[in-house]
Amino acid sequence: MNRYVALLGFIVVVLGGGSLIGYLTLPGEWYAGLAKPFFNPPNWVFGPVWSVLYILVAVAGWRIWLRDQHGIAMRLWIAQLVFNFLWSPTFFGLQQIGLALLVIVALLAAIFGFMATAAKSDRVAAWLFAPYAAWVAFASLLNASLWWLN
Repeated sequence: MNRYVALLGFIVVVLGGGSLIGYLTLPGEWYAGLAKPFFNPPNWVFGPVWSVLYILVAVAGWRIWLRDQHGIAMRLWIAQLVFNFLWSPTFFGLQQIGLALLVIVALLAAIFGFMATAAKSDRVAAWLFAPYAAWVAFASLLNASLWWLN
């Protein structure tokens, strides 16, 4: 398979999947009614930030896939994507803030695990996850704060 077709596939799966899940689980009246911490960003920030992050995630996954499709780094990449795609339905769909907190902590662990493992074979792929790790750490704090306040 052409490597750039594979890259396009990674982008479609990650950006497309994340966008679809985001669209299907938009914050609604329930979320609007929650008590929020002072550092809660406005809703319009999330779409552009996640779009950029999903492209970085896709490129990192593609780079690791080119090196070792069945290795531990690729398995961690898949795990983080599963946790990522589970968070919005858990938080917004099921309205389970505490359960979503567990999901996002698992997501953060998978992200750091991927970064540590990927760094051994592809430092660029590992560094592509740095903004993602920072944002998910912030989102974890936000999720924990929402759980605490509500």
